[in-house]
Amino acid sequence: MTEDTLGIGDLARRTGVPVRTIRFYCDEGLLEPARSVGGHRRFEAGAVDRLNLVRRLRGLGLGLRSITGVLAGDRSLDDAVAAERTALDRELATLSWRRSVLRAVEEAPSRLDLLSAVQDGEGARAALVRLWEPMTAGPIPPDTARMFLDLSAPLPPDSPTTAQVVAYAELVVLAADRELAVGLRASTLVAHERIADLGVLHAEVGEACGLAADAVVAGRPPASGAALDRFVAAHATAHRRADSLEFRRALNRRTAVDRSPRLRRYWQLAGEVTGEAAPMGVAHTWLLDALDRSVG
Repeated sequence: MTEDTLGIGDLARRTGVPVRTIRFYCDEGLLEPARSVGGHRRFEAGAVDRLNLVRRLRGLGLGLRSITGVLAGDRSLDDAVAAERTALDRELATLSWRRSVLRAVEEAPSRLDLLSAVQDGEGARAALVRLWEPMTAGPIPPDTARMFLDLSAPLPPDSPTTAQVVAYAELVVLAADRELAVGLRASTLVAHERIADLGVLHAEVGEACGLAADAVVAGRPPASGAALDRFVAAHATAHRRADSLEFRRALNRRTAVDRSPRLRRYWQLAGEVTGEAAPMGVAHTWLLDALDRSVG
């Protein structure tokens, strides 16, 4: 055995890895030595390449679990590296977010109470998701639900400005407003159990908002037109009703809370977070204002 194998000292000299580290890797199962008659660890020649690979992967920051998976053939090197990069991206985004929060407090110490609610970007978004998640209940496709939540509860920017973290903090405060939450459940969500396909409704309302986007960007006042007709038609079809003045008045009453000052502010802040010229929520409010004027 000893003629064709390496002792732990020889392996350390050939790879530059300290003996104590090699022992640790053996204990963790990354290396599988044999034992001599005297009980000493002996390594096959292939252990040199294996240990060099472990050393390089550790140098890249991969954890022992990932390295073990690569060595065992349970995952490819590409997958392991990609997973490590994704984890690092998350860490960098978290650090960037915290830095912007601290900078925002430095610029205006009076913001401390407000910004303490968004020290963690992911936790802050969870508060927004809780506000809007009930609207995804019912016969709505998962992809549509995710898209709706992404629009209503925007993801924290990876490299936010101080203005964006302040806007996000204000969103979280609004999301915690019980009056806003109760209003949404009592109006926008009402009668959803009678809608056969919420996915189609969301898609068609989205198309109507797209038609209204140019008017929003141009600063034109809400008015009747193709965008409003498309919006009303989407709701009329969903409720198996005809577009009529009576239906428009009923729709206007049911969605009145969506024109509330709180929700207007919410969508304005969401636009500041995403940087969109015509956020979906703002376009939606423009359509509701156009509806209100058309039946007024």
